[in-house]
Amino acid sequence: MLVDINAYVGHWPFQQFRVTTCEKLLEKMDQYGAEVSVVSHLHGLFYKNVQSANEELVDELKSNRRFRDRFIPFAVINPTYGGWREDFETCISKFGMKGLRLYPKYHNYGLTEPALIELVKRARDRGLPVAFKIRMVDSRTTSWMDIPYIFESPQPEWDLKDVVPIVRAVPDAKFIILNVANSMTLSDDDTALFKKTDLVFDTSGKSISNLGALIKTFGKEKFAWGTHSPILDYLTGLLRIESLRATEANETTKELIRSGNAKRIIGV
Repeated sequence: MLVDINAYVGHWPFQQFRVTTCEKLLEKMDQYGAEVSVVSHLHGLFYKNVQSANEELVDELKSNRRFRDRFIPFAVINPTYGGWREDFETCISKFGMKGLRLYPKYHNYGLTEPALIELVKRARDRGLPVAFKIRMVDSRTTSWMDIPYIFESPQPEWDLKDVVPIVRAVPDAKFIILNVANSMTLSDDDTALFKKTDLVFDTSGKSISNLGALIKTFGKEKFAWGTHSPILDYLTGLLRIESLRATEANETTKELIRSGNAKRIIGV
C-alpha cells in the first residue's frame, strides 16, 4: 500500500502546474499506484483568510464520491490571524480534517510564537499531527514576489535544526517534517529529542537521498513516503524507498515507509 503524506491541490502564483485539482491528482495517484494522499490547498499559503482555502478543499472533496476514500484533508491554519481558534474547531469538528499544515514563513511568525505553541497543544490534545515545511520551492529559482529565503535576512531557508524550538516546546505532540531540503545535522541532544518524539519525515526532500543512513540515525519509524506534488516530481520520493539495499531495509521496513508510518501518525 502507498500513502502519500505530502500532496496539494490548487494553484501556485509563480509557476504553472498541470495537477491543480483532486481529479488530476487522483489520475496521478492511479498512474503510480498510490491509494491515499494527504492533501492541503495551496491557496492557504497566500490568502489573508486561510480558512477560505480550507473551505475550497472541502467543497472539492464533496464534489465526487471517489474522493472520499482517496484523500485525507489537512487544514492550513495561521495562528496569528484573528479567529484561528474558530477555524481550527470548524476544520476538525465540522470538516473532519485529520491534521494541520503550518507555514510560519508564509504567514510571518516564529516557532516560539505563543499562538503557535497554543495551536500545537490544541492539536496534541485532539491527537492530530502538525506538519511543517522545510521548503516549498527552491529559492534559487523563486519569483521576486515570493518570500525571501537564502538571500535576504532574517528569513534564510530552514535547516532541520530550525524546527527544534517547537518540538522542544511541545514534545508530546505529533509532528510531520516535510521536504527536508537542507542540512539535517542536529546536536546529540536534539537527535535524541527527535528519536523519542512521535515524528516522521517525508521522503520528498533532497536531503533524504541517503535514506539508509538516516534510518540508522533516526529509526525506521521516522520516515513516510511523500511526493510534494505537484511542486516536485511524483516518483523520486518513492525511488528512495525502493532503492534501499537489503542491508539497509527489509520488506517490513519498506512497507512502514510506504504506508505504515503515515497511517500511524495520522491515526487512520
